[in-house]
Amino acid sequence: EAELVESGGGLVEPGGSLTLSCVSSMGGFDYWPMSWYRQVPGKGFEWLSAIDSEGLRTQYRESVKGRFTISRDNAKNTLYLQLNDLQIPDTAMYYCTQDRVFPNPPRQAPRSQGTQVTVSS
Repeated sequence: EAELVESGGGLVEPGGSLTLSCVSSMGGFDYWPMSWYRQVPGKGFEWLSAIDSEGLRTQYRESVKGRFTISRDNAKNTLYLQLNDLQIPDTAMYYCTQDRVFPNPPRQAPRSQGTQVTVSS
C-alpha cells in the first residue's frame, strides 16, 4: 500500500492554477517536515518547497517563490501545493516526500507515483 499519494494534477493553460494534494498513510505525519519535488522526463528531481511539521514555516526554491504556496492539514494527514500563474516550463510530474529536517532538507528521490501537471495553450 502506497504511503504517500499525490493528486490534483491536470492540464491547464498558461496563467492557470492548480492545487495539488498529498495524502499520507505513514504514521506520525504531524511529526515530520514535508517537501514537494518535480521531475521533467530525462532530468533529475527538482526540489520546490518545504514546510515544517506544524505548518508554521515554509521554504521555497527561488524560481517558484511567489507563485507556489505549500501548506498542510495535519488533522487530515494531507500536504498541499497551490500552483498559481503556471507556465509551460512548470510542466512536470510533481511528488511529495517526508523529510527529516527543516529548513534545508537533504535532497532525496521521491518514491511515490506523483501527479502530472501539464501547462499548454
